[in-house]
Amino acid sequence: MKKGVFLGIDVGSVSTNLVVINEEKEILEAIYLRTNGRPLVALKEGLRKIYDRIKEEEILGVGTTGSGRQLAALVLGADTVKNEITAHAVAANYLVPGVRTILEIGGQDSKLILLKDGVVTDFAMNTVCAAGTGSFLDQQAQRLNIPIEKFGEIALKAQNPVRIAGRCAVFAESDMIHKQQLGLSIEDILAGLCDALVRNYLNNLAKGKKLYDKIVFQGGVAANIAMREAFRRALCTEVIVPPYFEVMGALGAALIAAFEREKQPYKTRFKGFNVKDAELKTENFECQNCPNFCEVVKIYEDYEVVGYLNDRCGRYSQMNNKKLAGIG
Repeated sequence: MKKGVFLGIDVGSVSTNLVVINEEKEILEAIYLRTNGRPLVALKEGLRKIYDRIKEEEILGVGTTGSGRQLAALVLGADTVKNEITAHAVAANYLVPGVRTILEIGGQDSKLILLKDGVVTDFAMNTVCAAGTGSFLDQQAQRLNIPIEKFGEIALKAQNPVRIAGRCAVFAESDMIHKQQLGLSIEDILAGLCDALVRNYLNNLAKGKKLYDKIVFQGGVAANIAMREAFRRALCTEVIVPPYFEVMGALGAALIAAFEREKQPYKTRFKGFNVKDAELKTENFECQNCPNFCEVVKIYEDYEVVGYLNDRCGRYSQMNNKKLAGIG
């Protein structure tokens, strides 16, 4: 007899993540993939991997999140579509009950989420400056010819971390090169880069905000053990890194789909795993119906239109997506 499971998908600019949970909300599978600028390709690859692992299970519900959540929802047939703030908060509160502060740093953006009694009370995002994201560390690791996987291990060996200007990625790189020319150790420079990223994060996102315990650190950068230590030093308190820290968005999306089904039973809109073998593509056109001149995205599955995105007024998406989903 098939067991029921829920699928959560987080499509971001850097990674595409999938998580499967059962009806008891136990995590069965978690997959982290690089998006590489091709979200539909990453989505299909993730579905293939998930299908190989859970082909005997019945999908009861699907949730999507991330910057590509609407795209994934149209292609797959999602039951819930939520923003990243909500998804990350739900996942963190599930794995670390009573969490008050969430520090989330990914490859291209970072988030600060504050909660009380499991409810989001405030949040801030940085999507502009690379100095507050994982790409900041990636770029400097490449310049120093150090694998990013070894970054944290090496940085923890620092004796006297140097102070590096972290407000701007360009200035930080210039400052780092200057420190190298002074003959300072790689360990001290790497530790200084971690401290610089933490300062940038706290100055930009946490300014004027009270960060209460319990504090959770998640996102891909949480894999860096030196970053964990840098946050602990800066905040003078314990910083918890939960299991599955790198796929929290997808976990949150799966949990939301499960919670929604508990509140109001629904029949899933999931189209099935055949999507993994479908021909998926997009094309865009400029709408001429008003001065907005929206660049509307048309999505095809096996040469048939499955939906539209990016029209501000909903001229195409609201009418066509509802029609295609069998709503209204």
